Amino acid sequence: MPLIATRAIAKNYGAVRALAGVDFVLAPGEVVGLVGHNGAGKSTLMNVLAGTVQRSSGDFRYDGAEIGPWGAREAQAGGLRCIFQELSLCANLTATENTRIIHASLKGLGWRRRARALIAAALDDIFPGHGIDPDRKVAELAIGERQMVEIARAFTQTSIPVRGVILDEPTSALGHTPTEQLLAHIRKAAAGGIACILITHRLNEILAVSDRVTVMMDGAVVADRPAAGLARSDLVTMMGSIEAHGGTGRVSAPAVDGATVVDHAGRDAADRAIRARRGEIIGFAGLDGHGQRERLRAIYAATSDVPVAYVAGDRGTEGVFPLWSIADNLTIRSLKALQRGGFVVPQAARALAEQWAARLKVKAPDVDTPVLSLSGGNQQKVLFARALASDAQVVLLDDPMRGVDVGTKQEVYALIRAEADKGRSFVWHTTEMDELTNCDRLYVFREGRVVEEIPGAQIDHARILEASFGGAQTGASHG
Repeated sequence: MPLIATRAIAKNYGAVRALAGVDFVLAPGEVVGLVGHNGAGKSTLMNVLAGTVQRSSGDFRYDGAEIGPWGAREAQAGGLRCIFQELSLCANLTATENTRIIHASLKGLGWRRRARALIAAALDDIFPGHGIDPDRKVAELAIGERQMVEIARAFTQTSIPVRGVILDEPTSALGHTPTEQLLAHIRKAAAGGIACILITHRLNEILAVSDRVTVMMDGAVVADRPAAGLARSDLVTMMGSIEAHGGTGRVSAPAVDGATVVDHAGRDAADRAIRARRGEIIGFAGLDGHGQRERLRAIYAATSDVPVAYVAGDRGTEGVFPLWSIADNLTIRSLKALQRGGFVVPQAARALAEQWAARLKVKAPDVDTPVLSLSGGNQQKVLFARALASDAQVVLLDDPMRGVDVGTKQEVYALIRAEADKGRSFVWHTTEMDELTNCDRLYVFREGRVVEEIPGAQIDHARILEASFGGAQTGASHG
């Protein structure tokens, strides 16, 4: 008997049809990979299953029982958990206190001790060596640590056994090692009878753990196939896009004119200076959490002689203005240029928003659409558009491809290269190895310091890993 079975599930937001009659089945102990471009309806379907969004029509059966109204409480009581793309932890509470929220049986004297032991055990089981203090407030944790807490909490059990876990972009903020640990745990959980739905744009992860792959497009399921025998190229074809393998690479010589636009000294003799010239794409590599984000922010704070823009990877807390429209979010960095006589010209602001929303292919009815009604990937496109629509000559990118589909990634890579050829400079921190091939030079971080600089022609995964883990350094020039 399937754990989840839906038939003709639809969800409408006014005139926008987010789901157009979805049939979906999940068996106990099965891992289903759910893929599709941004705005395909994946997260909407998962929110319907998790009870955080009510379906407009269609049939839903859970563990064989026909379901009428279905909310988060009912899903929780049925043992169905969801790891949300934008995370759902209360930032003002600790990991221990966040665990108490989903476990009603943790009450009375000693609940805090039991909750702490529960989340600590889950973190240790899924992410050995995580280093997270369950008694720290979530707001004080890095986004990768917050994601690990959310994942671990979803797999905790008290009086209600976990029957199924929905993982919506669970690795988007994780480095290589935690990602591998999570994938191994998904297979372990499935072997124990827990069904899992994995949504990710990292197609290799889908192929690594899934029993079956379901493809969505425009709010509907367009393909459903066993994962055995599928290759990455098969998934790309099923999704209806053409992906250039291994990134776009350098399509032309960088438009470097010798002018240095970023010159940021290291903190000591063992920490190399960061330099970027006009038209260069500089990459920050190394294991996640080794000082890349901190250096990006330090560069942003120290750069005053040229206009600079920052594209946040943690869009929920550092990126979007949640109560604003696409247009307002997109143009906020360009208000000075849009003014006439001290007032913003509405027509000019709207034209700028429409131009860049179209260029980034933001999927929405119009630029007046609330930004929170967009998928996570489309929200990220708005942040990209905000930076590129501005007068910024230096653009700092903090792992900006979180939750962005493979087709859009290729378009953004090409756009970054085109803007660099026009003279813009990019400093790009990414946790995805393939993205580093789009850079002209790399700085490899280890323990908060830049330990190696690698020219574009010498960028190699093995060399990056060697420097990341403290191998021999070749001492490339500082450029």
